[in-house]
Amino acid sequence: MPLVTTGELVTRAAQRRSAVAAFNIITLEHIEAVIAGAESAQTPVVLQVSENAVKFRYGRLLPLARAAVAAAERADVPVALHLDHVQSDDLLRQAPGAGFSSVMYDAARLPYSQNLAATRAAADWAHAQGLWIEAELGQIGGKEGRPALDAHAPGARTDPAQARAFVAASGVDALAVAIGSTHAMTTRTAALDHDRLERLAAALDVPLVLHGSSGVPDAELTRAVAGGITKVNIGTALNIAMTGAIRTHLAAHPEAVDSRTYLSAGREAMVRAVAGIIRTLTSGTPASA
Repeated sequence: MPLVTTGELVTRAAQRRSAVAAFNIITLEHIEAVIAGAESAQTPVVLQVSENAVKFRYGRLLPLARAAVAAAERADVPVALHLDHVQSDDLLRQAPGAGFSSVMYDAARLPYSQNLAATRAAADWAHAQGLWIEAELGQIGGKEGRPALDAHAPGARTDPAQARAFVAASGVDALAVAIGSTHAMTTRTAALDHDRLERLAAALDVPLVLHGSSGVPDAELTRAVAGGITKVNIGTALNIAMTGAIRTHLAAHPEAVDSRTYLSAGREAMVRAVAGIIRTLTSGTPASA
């Protein structure tokens, strides 16, 4: 079916008090696995390409983006394409022509006033192109090898009053909030600040996004969705599934040289991971809704 927009999927999820799963893709196997897992769960999904993934692909956005668009157009469920954690204005401006309906503009590394100014400019440009835009306020930590912030360190959590002012002044369509998750976690031990999430949900009238969700246990994810999280980003969980399956396959078949054999194992492990995560996020919601 044709590509749908991220905004459409997130709006629909918010109306149902559910959440849409957004998976970061790096290879064609990631793309195929995310779509197959979403089809298994009969649920819409967002394919995300991060700026780091573009760097990995020799700085070229179009090859991976075009593969994602082609796969999405043949999917049995609605699929949207989202450009994630964009810091480069040059990359931001490639989004509309590459099939993306949305971007996450990441200026959260900057002091508040600079984050606001950069995000406002990005939002103005994105809206002029018909793009839905997400931003981030409050440090989540763990990106680019940086250590996660201590739970009580300044900036480790998003302040509800500041978030309200930021959204109003920047004009963004959604906000990624820091409530205790961390990027690149390989264990599911994160404990979320649900009281803060409740205050953020009450203060803001835009959808809330949870980054670093691979390290969040199922019960915490379910509670976060019930508390107002509407888009959930997952990346590391897929890489854990893929890498683990490939390691197991190669250990059992040391003679293997055909990459299709171990990539198939990795892809199927990701399919199972995707379907499981989607079912967790949509628990209690009819799959056809």
